Amino acid sequence: MTLWTSVTDGGVAVATYTNPPMNYLCAEGARELATLIEEWRAPAIRAVILTGGLSGTFITHYSVEELLQLAEEQAALRVLGTSLTAGFHRMLTTLRDLPKAVLVALNGDAMGGGFELALSCDLRIAQRGDHRFGLPEVKLGILPGGSGTQRLARLLGAGRAVELILRGRVVGPDEALALGLVHEVADDALARARVLAAEMAALPPIAVGRAKHAVYHGSDTHLAAGLDLEGAAFLETMLSDDAQAAMQAYVAVPLAERRAWIERPRGPAARGR
Repeated sequence: MTLWTSVTDGGVAVATYTNPPMNYLCAEGARELATLIEEWRAPAIRAVILTGGLSGTFITHYSVEELLQLAEEQAALRVLGTSLTAGFHRMLTTLRDLPKAVLVALNGDAMGGGFELALSCDLRIAQRGDHRFGLPEVKLGILPGGSGTQRLARLLGAGRAVELILRGRVVGPDEALALGLVHEVADDALARARVLAAEMAALPPIAVGRAKHAVYHGSDTHLAAGLDLEGAAFLETMLSDDAQAAMQAYVAVPLAERRAWIERPRGPAARGR
């Protein structure tokens, strides 16, 4: 691979995207990421972090040079039709559906396709600084075509999403946090993501994977169907050895100490206490 590097340590895979000078996402970067996603299915990998390899940027946005070349080839574009975006949609959905925590350390600008990638991750940690996040595509005469219109509306609601998208508005870290675009703002996004990833990697993997499935697939359907999904996922966790071991550990704790047991993060940092 030339644009992505992935290093695994302690069950956490950290994937770094480096495409100087602007860290634009491109077709090759998307292909490499699709390959990595399949590798991350390995049971030994318990959590994934995505981050950018250039200072001040996660993934600035998708390469406008590539998009313009496609737009100028009208006949070929009509033949491609909606397959132009279908593969990208499938890749991001596959990333979202990995049965393990996927975090993104937004260590700089993340707009357009870069932010659509971030929206496909479970937790978004923004780095404090002069950075921008959002979907500015309408300013280029197009719209967010890599799932942004759908994922942002599901995250914020249609009213807030349409305001951001129609204005092509991008925001800094603090406003992104206030809007709910990111979960946290940190001085060092990657360091914070590592702490959270280690915590979740230490949790029972079946519970993590089935909880994700219930939340995402349930939110894409009506309540009754979502409750059926939850019920099936709950049964699967109850039948797991992990559940028995974790519950046995809990009931072995004195009653007065059980709340502290629940509040205590898992992972290397917690074990060192």
